[in-house]
Amino acid sequence: MANSYRPRTRRKTRTAGWLGLAGALTGAAGIAAVAVGIAVLQPDGEEGDAAGGSTPVTGESRGGPAPTPSPRTGPSLTFTTPEGYEYGLAAVKTGVDPRPFGEGKSPPAGSTYAYAEYVITNPGRRPVLLDYPADLFMPRSSVPASARDRCMPQPGIPYSMCTLPNSSRVTARLEGSKPLLKDGVDTLIPAGGSYVVRIASDLPVDDDLDPSDLKLYVWNARYTSDRKGIELAFP
Repeated sequence: MANSYRPRTRRKTRTAGWLGLAGALTGAAGIAAVAVGIAVLQPDGEEGDAAGGSTPVTGESRGGPAPTPSPRTGPSLTFTTPEGYEYGLAAVKTGVDPRPFGEGKSPPAGSTYAYAEYVITNPGRRPVLLDYPADLFMPRSSVPASARDRCMPQPGIPYSMCTLPNSSRVTARLEGSKPLLKDGVDTLIPAGGSYVVRIASDLPVDDDLDPSDLKLYVWNARYTSDRKGIELAFP
């Protein structure tokens, strides 16, 4: 049975995207805003389904996530926001790649980008906003000296570990899961859906970084109690 973490204190929603979700679920009109940091996937123009008029994100050739068999994962943990939205998270793997999303310029010689993958699941019976609760950490010693001032220490996580600015994208949906949903500017996870997320550093790291030294933590107070970082264990 997956462990569950419920914050003891209520904090203001980080983005207005939660209001967009509330409008979709309650029928309130005119509530929508940009969910910052979410990779927007384009719909294929199909009519909305029963999820409050939401549109499926399909058409893999145009950016939608392709189906894939379930990968091997570490233990799954369930995190609950103050609004009652649940997310199941399970770590998949880590790695380094000069182009972790298959695009963009290669980093300077002697450096690369760190990444990790995890599965995100909506275990509930209603759609929830696509969010990225996990953060990528690496040894501070693997970060070039010129970028160490960008390290962001977080409560409950060893100071020797560094999290740099990073980006997250859904790269695949697990077989049996419905496509992601679009509701205005928001992307929603349908009930029971599971997807692979890749998170990668925006800044280069030393190319001799051992992927086994990379870790995933959930530390934001929206998902954890007592501001303690929760590690997602890899298989």
